[in-house]
Amino acid sequence: MRLRALLETEALGLRLLGGDEELDRTVRGVMTTDLKDPSRYLSGGELVLTGLAWRQDPADSEPFVRILVGAGVAGLAAGEAEIGGIPEDLVSACIRHRLPLFAVNEDVAFATITEYVVRQVSGERAGDLAAVVDRHRRLMTSGPAGGGPDVVLDLLTTDLDLRAWVLSPTGRQIAGAGEPLSPGVCAALASEHLAAVRTGRRGPHRISIQGITYSLFPIRGNGRTPGLAGRDVRESVLSDWLLAVEADAGDWPAERLDLLQGVTQLIAVERDRRDAARTVRRRLAQEVLELVQTGAAPAEIAARLRVAAPVLLPGLGAAPHWQVVVARVDWEGGDVAGGPVAQSLLEEILVDPRLSGPEPSDRIAVAHSGDEAIALVPLPALAGEGEPDTALHADVLLTAVREPLAAGLADDGRLTLGVSAAVHSAEGLRGALEEARHARRVAAARPGRVCAAGHHELASHVLLLPFVPDDVRRAFTARLLDPLRDYDRRHRAELIPTLEAFLDCDGSWTRCATRLHLHVNTLRYRVGRIEQLTGRDLSRLEDKLDFFLALRMS
Repeated sequence: MRLRALLETEALGLRLLGGDEELDRTVRGVMTTDLKDPSRYLSGGELVLTGLAWRQDPADSEPFVRILVGAGVAGLAAGEAEIGGIPEDLVSACIRHRLPLFAVNEDVAFATITEYVVRQVSGERAGDLAAVVDRHRRLMTSGPAGGGPDVVLDLLTTDLDLRAWVLSPTGRQIAGAGEPLSPGVCAALASEHLAAVRTGRRGPHRISIQGITYSLFPIRGNGRTPGLAGRDVRESVLSDWLLAVEADAGDWPAERLDLLQGVTQLIAVERDRRDAARTVRRRLAQEVLELVQTGAAPAEIAARLRVAAPVLLPGLGAAPHWQVVVARVDWEGGDVAGGPVAQSLLEEILVDPRLSGPEPSDRIAVAHSGDEAIALVPLPALAGEGEPDTALHADVLLTAVREPLAAGLADDGRLTLGVSAAVHSAEGLRGALEEARHARRVAAARPGRVCAAGHHELASHVLLLPFVPDDVRRAFTARLLDPLRDYDRRHRAELIPTLEAFLDCDGSWTRCATRLHLHVNTLRYRVGRIEQLTGRDLSRLEDKLDFFLALRMS
């Protein structure tokens, strides 16, 4: 709205004292203050209301007006009730700085003006944005893509002064209006959203992080709306995007909430388009997977890989390396199919969390078979030997997604991942698939809602430990370690830490004593006590190995 509209509204009781040439300024908000310096609370475009309590003498007017002008306010309205008139020094300062000045009749409350401005500004913004949203929706449903989520978020910024971001369920930023959010904030927002959806709380969900309040809106595309045709929320919770808005939507009117729902629908259209484009990559992955599993000739598999490479890594001159990642989502009761959920989730998990935008996921081809999803991940080929620098690592994937996905899995779901080594030929692909599957089974034997294992763990004792039955594990560790724990508890002798350090130093008395800041004789006494309590000899390889495994399983 314009300042001129305020002056023309008789019920507001405003009288213009200066700045008649500036009445076409746009009013974007209203603020009441009696601070000498209110700049920290101003963002520009406000009508400032003041009772003049900040003015102790005429010299105060000039700096006050200069601060308002520097903050970009639209105008100043001063009340006459307290001092019976507007001081001439304030009028002169406003004229010098071309700041429109209004006198507020003593019979009119500031609350009346505030309510009027807020109602008019909010109504105009909502109406303008609704028209833009409607126009954008018609363009997107009848023609080519509308430019992606960023275009839609720009509408929120320009028309409602709202900063917003689109996030994946893993907390990766897909689009944003304003400065990118930190990874920690993204993960916290995704966790809150997934936890709220799983508990059935009505949206928008609100969360405060570092003093900033965000409102979270789910983005659900066609066919992904929970409750539709009896669909279970677990079928979509790990794949739906979310819209995070930097605002508290708790006191928003219904019209504005409906408007934000319209924005999420626009973004959902872009999401559906991207999902449709994934069909080709999924089909490629399915074809390669079937050839590998049926024992097709390497030449036939290599031919399919040559078709896949340009699609997944356009412009790549040499044939890439490949990795295989296997994922499985299991829900208690087994009444929800885990394969499609794992497929959608794996397409997102395998994107580098440092990359924004929807496009990076276009380089991942994922098929699903039963409850298992299998990803074919291309890696640019290197001139030298060894694994490419861009190879995926299970621990890195786990760190990036564990926090938010654990919230979505709640207490009845589980995600397990297995990552193969990189291979550079069709001959190695079958082995990579079996390697990834075996790594996933190792991950499944571990505790936790989200677990992952990589090919490096398949060549060590780590591979064997998860498959030791719990009763055998408990009996083995108790027989070796309980006497030491009891002794430590009674005498504070630290035999268990000493044993760990001794084995970690490969039985070197000097290095172990230095690490523990002990005299070698003291170390020898402790090791002798360990041998006496357990009946074992730490100079023998077999006994060292038993202690090592017991400590790992405890």
